[in-house]
Amino acid sequence: MSDSCTQRVRHGFPPWQFGLLLAALIVAAFPQVIFGLETFVARDFGFFAYPLAHFQKECFWRGELPLWNPYNNCGVPFLAQWNTMPLYPPSLLYLTLPLEWSLGCFSLFHLWFAGLGMFFLARRWTGNSIAAAFAGVAFAFNGFTLNLLMWPSHIATFSWMPWVVLATEGAWREGGKRIPVAALAGALQMLAGGPETIFLTWLVVFLLWLQQFIKAERPRAAMLWRFSLVAVLVVALSAAQLLPFLDLVAHAQRATGYTDLRWSMPASGLANFLVPMAFGSTVTEGIFFQHGQYWTSSYYLGLGVVWLALLAAGCVRERRGWLLGSVAILALLCALGDHTPFYPLMRKLIPQLSFITYPVKFVLLVVFAAPLLAAFALAARSEGAPGAGSGSGTVGGQSSLRIGRWLLPVGMVLGGLILAIVIWTQQAPAAGDNAHAALLNGISRACFLVLTGAILLGLTRDLKYPLARYLPLILILVAWLDVLTHEPRQNPTVLPGIFEENLARHRLAMKPQPELGGSRAMLSPAAAAELTRFAVSDARNNFLAKRAGYCGDVNLLDGVPKVDGFFSLTPREFDVLLMFIYNVTNGNWSALDDFMGVSQSTSPTDSLTWQPRASFRPLVTAGEKPVFLDDSNALWELARNNLNGAATVFLPPAARSSVTVSNQTAASIASPRFADGTVAFETQAAAPSLAVIAQTWYHNWHAEIDGQPAPLLRANVAFQAVQVPAGTHQVHLFYRDRAFEIGAAISLCMWVNCAVGYLALRRREAAQVAGGQGA
Repeated sequence: MSDSCTQRVRHGFPPWQFGLLLAALIVAAFPQVIFGLETFVARDFGFFAYPLAHFQKECFWRGELPLWNPYNNCGVPFLAQWNTMPLYPPSLLYLTLPLEWSLGCFSLFHLWFAGLGMFFLARRWTGNSIAAAFAGVAFAFNGFTLNLLMWPSHIATFSWMPWVVLATEGAWREGGKRIPVAALAGALQMLAGGPETIFLTWLVVFLLWLQQFIKAERPRAAMLWRFSLVAVLVVALSAAQLLPFLDLVAHAQRATGYTDLRWSMPASGLANFLVPMAFGSTVTEGIFFQHGQYWTSSYYLGLGVVWLALLAAGCVRERRGWLLGSVAILALLCALGDHTPFYPLMRKLIPQLSFITYPVKFVLLVVFAAPLLAAFALAARSEGAPGAGSGSGTVGGQSSLRIGRWLLPVGMVLGGLILAIVIWTQQAPAAGDNAHAALLNGISRACFLVLTGAILLGLTRDLKYPLARYLPLILILVAWLDVLTHEPRQNPTVLPGIFEENLARHRLAMKPQPELGGSRAMLSPAAAAELTRFAVSDARNNFLAKRAGYCGDVNLLDGVPKVDGFFSLTPREFDVLLMFIYNVTNGNWSALDDFMGVSQSTSPTDSLTWQPRASFRPLVTAGEKPVFLDDSNALWELARNNLNGAATVFLPPAARSSVTVSNQTAASIASPRFADGTVAFETQAAAPSLAVIAQTWYHNWHAEIDGQPAPLLRANVAFQAVQVPAGTHQVHLFYRDRAFEIGAAISLCMWVNCAVGYLALRRREAAQVAGGQGA
């Protein structure tokens, strides 16, 4: 390397150089995925992300918007889920390229994009490219971010976090063309999905804005209207996704007061920041998990990041650093969930927090704050190092001296804590702990601590050895290697053939075969519970076994409709029905199973064996007698042993005034046709009758009889019915999302306006610069 190159390594990384470095680290970590030899499969990547991407891709090539998924939960909204990414422009990567390769690369691209965004944000705040490069790698490579790779939507949303903070701060400070740029960044994060990540991103943005607003670093009036304008533009630009999502939330099972404190950070969870394999096991697919917390396989930041972040919190007098430190502490308290009284109290004070399930997700804020804090410490010490010169940093001076004094004491404390944690795991292991693995893990982390400390000491001295020139790069590589080796692979990979379309359908060879509009498959409650518990260490065998049981949403890969599914949001009435089926042990659901068209169900004794059911009914029937009952009583009636489902349909009391049918009638159905967002059939009836459709009731479904609008009724708690006149008639049901239509119109207009506004502002600023130079 030439002297000029070594100077760049010592004193800074240009953006292009850092981008190449980060890309090289990602390729080195995941070569088999980048080159298409293997693909991710573990956990939700295989059972949720890949099947949904497959369904979305099929709709894309048919020229359809995936508004409704008819294959899961007897039908469920798809686009409105907001973690399915149908409107996120970069989704074109996996929609147009081979899915088994492109979906994994989509996640890895956003891993790179996340690190690049943190690099620019840290460089803006510290003025030090070396510190920014360290922060960028730390943000891309930590246990939490690597865990997000199994959710393409989550890693995409998370990758936009530093970009949104950077762009929005620039907008309220500088105005002009930075306003539409900030709105674009915020809108793309919105379209990527991940509501919790979006909420926490804007919480950080608001606190940062409030801090600067109070300090009056810019005219307050300008800061207020610029920030408000950016927020309004983000909502308008993403309205096509935002409005359907809010509409679904209003009609789904998650309402204010919905509580799910599962998967909080364990009380011993702070130990995993230093010894990541303490207090857990690798039972599930060979991936390490803490006991009682299975949302993230790790949130290990790396010892260098923790060391520097602690130094920054105590030694660097920087207002943004104080804010980040405070946010990180509060986030840790929230992540602990009900292990402390803090988060339950916060949920009482702010009921909207109930929408965030799994409190461990608050670690996200720690993962965002820690690399920035580390960058502040590294920048301060670099600026204060002998021979560093004045530099261009914004921190240094007294902070550098304080860091120099506390560098070794903090390192010794961390070393002592690692020793204490290792002794704890050996002397008092919890049930299921692998004490030997924890011991080796603690020893290896101690080695990384010593190595990191040596590099940090070297950075504070004007060393004359040739190797000293490369210490910043070595520090980054050591931090990367620390995270890469901190536990077994978080993202196991397998050969791509595991996702072969119709693989399970051909192997199972069901007779009769569940088909869209014909019949459905259904896991029994016992089988569903067993498959949830089922786990083997080999990721390939684990997935294939569960695919044969149509676990999660893998039925989408075979085009097999089934009764249940795996989605964050489900229409409220159907969720109540499904919870009743899978949780009430003394009910008899055979009549309801017949009504839902269940032609295949799992064996009571073997969750991977499917058995035919000869008594299933068509998905569209007619002639039932209406019985008006509230939902609670209707559920218990549906569970009765002697229920004659073919003769009776339960309607809510509110429908009594609009239904003239009072008895069972002679009626029949002909030519039923089901598609993703439509149902069509012909009725023949001697008198006015009810036609009942075993498809999830949702308010966006509408009915027409002979082309004229007709009321669509809610039947059997969560399904559909329509009253048809005597004679022969054509009935057409269709899904129309008016929230999406209104949102799409708003978004389209705003995208055009923002593009025009950006070009006009850019031209005006260029003219002002040219005028100033001419003067």
